[in-house]
Amino acid sequence: MDILILGGTKFVGRHIVEAFLQGGHRVSILARGQSPDELPAPVERLRGDRGEAGGLNALQGRRWDACVDVSGYTPAAVRASAERLREQVERYVFISTASVYAHPERHPVREDDPLLPPSADDVNEVTGETYGPLKVRCEEIVQEVYGERATILRPQIVAGPFDHTARYPYWVDRAARGGEVLAPGDGTDHVQVIDARDLGRFSVKIVEGGIGGVFNLAGPRLSWAEFLQVAGAAPVTWVGVHELRAHSLGFRELPLYLPDNDAQGGLMDVDNSRARAAGLTLTDPAQTARDTRAWSAGAGLEYALSPEREAEVLAALRGA
Repeated sequence: MDILILGGTKFVGRHIVEAFLQGGHRVSILARGQSPDELPAPVERLRGDRGEAGGLNALQGRRWDACVDVSGYTPAAVRASAERLREQVERYVFISTASVYAHPERHPVREDDPLLPPSADDVNEVTGETYGPLKVRCEEIVQEVYGERATILRPQIVAGPFDHTARYPYWVDRAARGGEVLAPGDGTDHVQVIDARDLGRFSVKIVEGGIGGVFNLAGPRLSWAEFLQVAGAAPVTWVGVHELRAHSLGFRELPLYLPDNDAQGGLMDVDNSRARAAGLTLTDPAQTARDTRAWSAGAGLEYALSPEREAEVLAALRGA
């Protein structure tokens, strides 16, 4: 099959491109050319920016079996590509997010749960507040244009090699450094991510099977005690929510941590049963940890919680 990827050079897009290549398909990407490109040579590189006039000219006169939109964040950009490609692709797969849900405190979060109010079509600034509403509106546009030919994928936090977000990699890098690990909570809260390679393989299955609809993409749900054991962290000192707040430690310093009873806690309890019924397969969490660490060991990522600050907090807690 002939596949067009909008984006494709960064973390999630790169894994999707590689999954289609591994499936024996021909891949073209449309990218601005501003990010490092380490994709395999057989990938066709098209240049364009759908946010600019004439930014989709490279697509003129071409046809693909499917388009996978990895880089759609604003209604204007998604409408431009969706309408331009209406007669040029058979299926439009939009990579959305689990952040579209209006009640992320629910357990579990399911595809039919209410969504946030959509943003206005002229909103083009992506912030923590606008991200979810923007994606809701982008989903609506894709569904309006493509109907049954639309597929919406809602991944939660994505993990794996090439993850420059410094969220999941913090924990495997911290475990590899050794020494006493400051761990959030008491070990009974939960963490859940989706391996980017599982997202990529599911994208291929959706396209090959012509499967439409909306799918949450989430991996195995682990307790924090299980997760840190998988990451290889030891010894671990658990620090409760109140103590974390007292020392100004939150999601930025201790990424992935959302207490089960948090207002966002349902985002670590995302139901994946619909996607699994459609063919989603999940990588062993231990494999995700090993492969991410093999990459991050040489990636030079920077983290909000420095070793010195972590040691300072642990010392203060011992003296309390």
